[in-house]
Amino acid sequence: MKKIAISVIALSLTLYSCSNSTTSNSTNEPSSNEVNIGNKDELPIIDFEEEVHDFGKIVQGEKVSYDFKFTNVGKSNLIISNASASCGCTIADFPKEPIPPGKSGKITVEFNSEGKSGYIEKAVTVVTNCEPNTIILKIKADIVEPSKKQ
Repeated sequence: MKKIAISVIALSLTLYSCSNSTTSNSTNEPSSNEVNIGNKDELPIIDFEEEVHDFGKIVQGEKVSYDFKFTNVGKSNLIISNASASCGCTIADFPKEPIPPGKSGKITVEFNSEGKSGYIEKAVTVVTNCEPNTIILKIKADIVEPSKKQ
């Protein structure tokens, strides 16, 4: 019985120590994709000209796109790690390189209205190294049948 108890304790300690292990960075400096969030004054800040775009009325089957323009008004490089749409009919293209402080960029959002009708609102979630790290961009449109556009 003692052997079983000791084995269980030893196994528990082994599992516990494995789950708490961390990889160490020998330089203790953030990698190029990390920012030291100890000083929030040094973080990048993404400032969009607008976060919502309304295409108005579009004809069913039409592909439309819009460039969401932004500027990094922070004090360190802005890194956009992802921009994903809420459905397959919407595609987002974003800069893959870091955006230095004071520089601008754009996220192009393309919407395909094939098979859609009526009022739509789609979201694009942008993930960055800012605080907070996610921003939601939105596109809107009123999709009409080809013979009904006015």
